[in-house]
Amino acid sequence: MGLYITQSLHRPMSDAGLVISLFGIGAFLGSAAGGKLTDMFGFRPIQILASIIGGSLFLAFSQVEHFSTLCILSFFISFFHDAFRPANFAAIAAYATPGLETRAYSLNRLATNIGFSFGITMGGLIASINYVLLFIVDGVVGILVGLSIFLLLPKVKGYRKAVKEKLVGIYVPKPWKDMLFIKFLLLTTIFTTCFFLMFRVVPVFFKEEWHINEATIGLILGVNGLVIALLEMIMISKLENKRSPVFYIVTGVIIVASSFAVLMVPKFLPVIVGLFSVVCFTLGEMFSIPFINTFVIKRSNEFNRGQYAAGYMMCWSVAQIVAPLAGFYIAENYSYNALFIGTSLMLFACAYGYSALNFKEENTA
Repeated sequence: MGLYITQSLHRPMSDAGLVISLFGIGAFLGSAAGGKLTDMFGFRPIQILASIIGGSLFLAFSQVEHFSTLCILSFFISFFHDAFRPANFAAIAAYATPGLETRAYSLNRLATNIGFSFGITMGGLIASINYVLLFIVDGVVGILVGLSIFLLLPKVKGYRKAVKEKLVGIYVPKPWKDMLFIKFLLLTTIFTTCFFLMFRVVPVFFKEEWHINEATIGLILGVNGLVIALLEMIMISKLENKRSPVFYIVTGVIIVASSFAVLMVPKFLPVIVGLFSVVCFTLGEMFSIPFINTFVIKRSNEFNRGQYAAGYMMCWSVAQIVAPLAGFYIAENYSYNALFIGTSLMLFACAYGYSALNFKEENTA
């Protein structure tokens, strides 16, 4: 998006920043709306409509060059794109066999990582041919996703009717009144903000400070998706239900903290050190995120799962906005080492925070 605004439309960097910021704001609000709508209408129609409308807006985006219109479209594209996420989160819980939720979310992460790796490769190839074609392909794929869910994903028979019947005379707690969940979200926002630094700021560090070329940086970061695709499902199948989720979350956050600490070593074999850092990061990610997902789903129920999922997705939306802004500011005004020291300390504190939460507190959902 940033390259399209600056290279194809020849707008200044500040305009690209505005469009990307609006994309982030749309994502935040879309997550909130998607969760509420999922609880009201069910996960299936929200996934279908969000995909088709988002894809249609991408097609419109490809035909517009007026900057103000692009800003508006950018906001609504991300709004519908992220409204899909809470619905998808709730769908996995509905389709998963009880007791295997963590594996189900890991399988979904596997699909996401394969799609991300393939998509980013195809995106680069298509953009090298024509930026407009890139948005057309995005739009068509989005519409096809919605149609595929409609045609191929089975309905959970009687799901909405059963929920409505159970709701009669029942008070359903809201996630923002669940203090344990609020504390969990604050810690998760810190974690995800640090998490995004690896993909937003560290590649620039590799280029500017360690002088690694772009192709090699891409290969180093690509190891993340490859390792997750090869190992996460196997690892989760061995770990699930063996220890409490908080044990794996804390372990994962500590490993992620260590991956940033590795980047503070004096410049020596930068490609090897960078690769080691990304492998550590990936291992920490595989320990933490699947069990964070499990906590969210088990903290909620069929009446409020969409809103709980929305709260969780909003952590990621906030992180996507804050991480690059804060990360580049600290690196530019202080140093990369200051950024990595601060990030490691925040993650160690975050791990302690997770361990201090009373995860055995009675579920208020």
